Amino acid sequence: MTKRLQTVGIILALFGLGFLLAGGIAYVQVSNGADSLQTFSEAQNVTLSYNEDGQLLDRGTTEGAEAIMDMLENDWGYPVNEAHLDPGDPLVNTATEYMYQMAVIGYHVIHGTQTVVLDEAVEYNGVTYEAGTYEISPADVGSDERVAAGLGGYWTDFDRRHPVEGPARSGAWSGTAHGLFGELGVGTVTASTLQLGYGMAGAFAGMGLLSLVAGLGLVWVARAKKDVFEGTAVSTPPEKVSV
Repeated sequence: MTKRLQTVGIILALFGLGFLLAGGIAYVQVSNGADSLQTFSEAQNVTLSYNEDGQLLDRGTTEGAEAIMDMLENDWGYPVNEAHLDPGDPLVNTATEYMYQMAVIGYHVIHGTQTVVLDEAVEYNGVTYEAGTYEISPADVGSDERVAAGLGGYWTDFDRRHPVEGPARSGAWSGTAHGLFGELGVGTVTASTLQLGYGMAGAFAGMGLLSLVAGLGLVWVARAKKDVFEGTAVSTPPEKVSV
């Protein structure tokens, strides 16, 4: 029995060392990825703006930043981590900061104004659009339900064949806007994946430590039990006396 306990303990300890090694390797790899993301962020030099009270600013106002944050949290449903918004480190290098910067671009695209000039009258779906200049806000484009909910103005809300909406879509959602969205999206996913990687490395290390302690504990208990058995005198039962 004692030998079996020792064997199980040694196996558990070996598994623990394996998990600890795996956790260490995972941590090193994730740290390399985090360093790469940090270097990439520094090369881009995209920063957020804060006032002296540590509040986010957009174009110099807290109201603009609050509207953007409202869109990020409510319209997009993103779980903002306030700890990632650090006035002392305004560089965009965390998942929340990447998503907020994406929301900044989206907000100004949707709530901007596009100017469309028609050189001649155009008829579309039974409506005649006279020659002239049209000012259109993407936020007002889309189905009545989406516009009422504040969700109008995205790429799919525009009718590309419409004489006014079509050119307005190309102006609002330009290749630059789409490119920035894609780049920031990659940053968000990368930062989130790195957080998951750190969690997995910690889980491996925790499992390894637990298994190692349990294994060494079994070996210690088995040895202690063996010492007790060896130090105990075994008495010989008395012989039976026949009458």
